[in-house]
Amino acid sequence: MSTSIIGAAVNRIDGPLKVSGAAQYAVDYTLENLAYGVGVPSTVANARVVRVDAGEAEHMPGVLAVLYHGNTPPLYRPAEQLEHSRAGEIRPPFEDDQVYYYGQFVALVIASTLEQAQAAADRVRVQYDVRKPVVLLSEAAKPQGPPRVHSSRGDAAGAFASAAVTIDETYTIPVEVHNPMEMHATIAHWQGDKLTLCVTTQGVMNYQKVLAEVMGVPLENVRVISPFCGSGFGGKLFPWPESMLAALGAQHVKRPVRVQVPRSMMFTTVGNRPLTRQRMRIGATADGKLVSIRHDVVQPMSMVDEYVEYCTGVTTMLYECPNVETRQDLVRLNVGTPTPMRGPGIVPGLFPLESALDELAVKLEMDPIALRLKNYAETDPSSNLPWSSKHLRECCQTGAERFGWAKRNPKIGSMRQGDEILGWGMSTATWHAGRGGATVRVRLNADGTARASCATQDIGTGTYTIFAQVVSDRTGIVLDKVQVVLGDSTLPPGPTSGGSTTTATVLPAIAKATDQAVQRLLEAALITPGSPFFTEDRASPPKLAMTNGWVHEVDKSWNSGVPFDEILIARRLAALEGEATTGPDMAAQEHYSFHSFGAQFMEVAWDPGIARLRVTRGLTVIDAGRIINRKAGSNQILGAVVMGIGMAMFEEAIYDPRTGKPINNNFADYLVATNADVPKLECIFVEYPDYHLNEYGARGIGEIGLAGVAPALTMAIHHATGVRVRTLPFRMEDVLGGERATIV
Repeated sequence: MSTSIIGAAVNRIDGPLKVSGAAQYAVDYTLENLAYGVGVPSTVANARVVRVDAGEAEHMPGVLAVLYHGNTPPLYRPAEQLEHSRAGEIRPPFEDDQVYYYGQFVALVIASTLEQAQAAADRVRVQYDVRKPVVLLSEAAKPQGPPRVHSSRGDAAGAFASAAVTIDETYTIPVEVHNPMEMHATIAHWQGDKLTLCVTTQGVMNYQKVLAEVMGVPLENVRVISPFCGSGFGGKLFPWPESMLAALGAQHVKRPVRVQVPRSMMFTTVGNRPLTRQRMRIGATADGKLVSIRHDVVQPMSMVDEYVEYCTGVTTMLYECPNVETRQDLVRLNVGTPTPMRGPGIVPGLFPLESALDELAVKLEMDPIALRLKNYAETDPSSNLPWSSKHLRECCQTGAERFGWAKRNPKIGSMRQGDEILGWGMSTATWHAGRGGATVRVRLNADGTARASCATQDIGTGTYTIFAQVVSDRTGIVLDKVQVVLGDSTLPPGPTSGGSTTTATVLPAIAKATDQAVQRLLEAALITPGSPFFTEDRASPPKLAMTNGWVHEVDKSWNSGVPFDEILIARRLAALEGEATTGPDMAAQEHYSFHSFGAQFMEVAWDPGIARLRVTRGLTVIDAGRIINRKAGSNQILGAVVMGIGMAMFEEAIYDPRTGKPINNNFADYLVATNADVPKLECIFVEYPDYHLNEYGARGIGEIGLAGVAPALTMAIHHATGVRVRTLPFRMEDVLGGERATIV
């Protein structure tokens, strides 16, 4: 009887802790004598700090210290050239007297209670020598020199000029902010020269290395604890200034210090998806064969960091086209440093590519799916490598059948349901598949349980359960007897949770470590007196296996043997362990191109009588290899679709050009999709294991669920209303003929 639970819809093993409130997040740790740090943010975006007047604040009740540039020891910059050593901002806080963006930390007040620290922070007066900020893309200096990113094959300009049918449009995506429910927070505690940090992070190991470098202490003197993370969406990949200030503050006052970023500062000092303005030029033959794609991107970065939102990579690989040229230019603005946001590069890059393809389909009077399949890339045109596995054609066909695409009337405004006009749209989705390095330790215990440990973290995506599933799959030990310990830098090193790579990365290490522990157990069964498999004939011992948690002879049923813990007890061992380190398969990467694919279908309903447009249906079909946990996998995809609805219909950070302040830096004014905005959503997986990536054939999911939602929705809006939305998010003015009040 097989007890494998790989691919089953498994409840998260950490679920009971979360719903009962027992799961400890960063600010839930209670340390004796804990103090509280509250940041003083700059109220201007470009200035020199002339003076920090902390006199009144320092004499307020409970205040322990007010820290700022000039009264603190310098912090060091992380060594970015080292592996796993990247901070959100290269410039540590208080490094100089310059203000580079609105909301930058210019001081930190530490007090015995949060309320005391907040009150004192309001009394800190900062005098600035203010300079005019550059906040709008239209005000930025023109890019100088060669583009930051450039690629070319064939003669894209010449082919475009001679193409029978062309599209030349510009698409704009505004600044979007991660805004997880759990805000960024750190508790720092020094014990002598050793630093412990309770944090919310997507990268425990990177965090440890960065904080060791910033504070100037040996790596082994820093411990990072993050067993639970209330989502991050990319914003918690790297340490941000509040973490460094917590460590600095705790060192100064010789007490543990907690620093939590308030919601308003979540819009400034912990990253964002940068604004992109993208010109897409596509040329095709009269029957829809692509002959030219030219993709030009302009994107801002901050004054102190360079961050590239690689929007053009997807353009070079998704469709077969002989002539492709892409370029991406960066300009500096007085805004906070951008950072990866769920689906970085590919998601904002797909919006103009897929939108322009739909505009081409309309011009050609061709079905959008047929156009995409006509230009289907059988191999990766950017590398000339075969795909490790690709079933995008099946995704399109399965999705079209399930959605009822054959019933679609392409005429604008032709499909009705009562008083509403229906619009249907679709888009291709893709995301690169990757695999990094991990070390996992698996322990088989004499009490009949197992334990798996790794310093990677679970950011809400179900990593705890994936570990338990694999251990259970390899041993047959039931899931509730498998303990998983993650999120602590003292454990075997694990990967950062980013790029939808964690599952593909840890699977080989979990499997190998488990197999190693089982092998040691089987060897013990053969040499332990009292074991039913003990034999003095070392030349031809019986062949053993472990099934359903029992040790048995290979050619006999599992229940003919004994529970594995009896072997350990007989040998008087508390446990036997296996530990394995695995990394990327470099040979496979040289021979294959690794990507996941999908097709996304969206429906909107437009009621012109009351000027209401709503999203009414969504279907996503995904080819991401083997799905390890069907419940968590569907959750990942559908959650990403909700984020895509927010991207297309609601989300936009708006800056005051005079001060650089994000004027909608709260949940009342920065709109995200709520339950009322989310329709019936469905996810289908077409499962073809990709064994070139790992032995389970699993690729990452998460980002890909967001990838095609925005272009599918704007296509649906055009189908219903005849209005083409090229600037996100959708505004009612778009369909009512008004002028958009967008500041770019």
